[in-house]
Amino acid sequence: MNVPTTDLNALKTRQQAAWSSGDYAVVGTTLQIVGEQLAEACDLLCDEAVLDVAAGNGNATLAAARRGCKVTSTDYVAALLDRGAERARAERLDVKFQVADVEALPFGDATFDAVLSTFGVMFAPDHAKSASEMLRVVRPGGRIGMANWTPEGFIGQLFKTLGRHVPPPAGVQPPSLWGSEAHLRTLFGDAAEVRATPRLFNFRYRSAAHFIEVFRTWYGPVLKAFASLPPEKASELERDLAELMNKLNRAGPHSLVVPSEYLEIVVTRRR
Repeated sequence: MNVPTTDLNALKTRQQAAWSSGDYAVVGTTLQIVGEQLAEACDLLCDEAVLDVAAGNGNATLAAARRGCKVTSTDYVAALLDRGAERARAERLDVKFQVADVEALPFGDATFDAVLSTFGVMFAPDHAKSASEMLRVVRPGGRIGMANWTPEGFIGQLFKTLGRHVPPPAGVQPPSLWGSEAHLRTLFGDAAEVRATPRLFNFRYRSAAHFIEVFRTWYGPVLKAFASLPPEKASELERDLAELMNKLNRAGPHSLVVPSEYLEIVVTRRR
């Protein structure tokens, strides 16, 4: 039996277009607490060289810079780095911003004391190459800190719901695998020690309808999913997403608070 394959370069081009649509920063800024907690989990030290990969609008970037680190913030979507730069300037933080792809990082071996990513690297299509590149650029004894949505948590279920309406490319590993400790140990192997801690982030919106409105307007993958469907199918997707959120909502009928599980990961490169 032949297993379908996908052109990863073509997929990446489509992903870039998706993340460039809308404005991820509208959603991203609500996740800032995750970057702060990850910086503490990695025990970042003043003057350490830190790389943020797939940085988006810079949650981990700002968290590291606030702790006195020398931060390089990277993403393959320049517009998102512009958002991060605006935030850094507002706080008078000295951060270097550079367009770069986590699967082909333009830095030398063992350049950084720590590499960070909050809900970013997990969306790169080639998992093994991304893990290899992060390991390559971090020094022996250095840390790779990540926050990745789990397959079983709310965002993992949201992407499964999207996938029922807009099937993902064949032969590509789902992003939520990065939220599986077993997958992480496979990716990093004997080259690193992996410590994974389950955590929750609470999405807070007025209602399921409010959440869907924000995400279909500003969050690229959801925006693109709705845009690809005819009106009747888009209505079905909206119904299924609302049903999922209302099932998980712990705030009662007058607001929306949906806990979403993620893994907080600290990978230490072996010497």
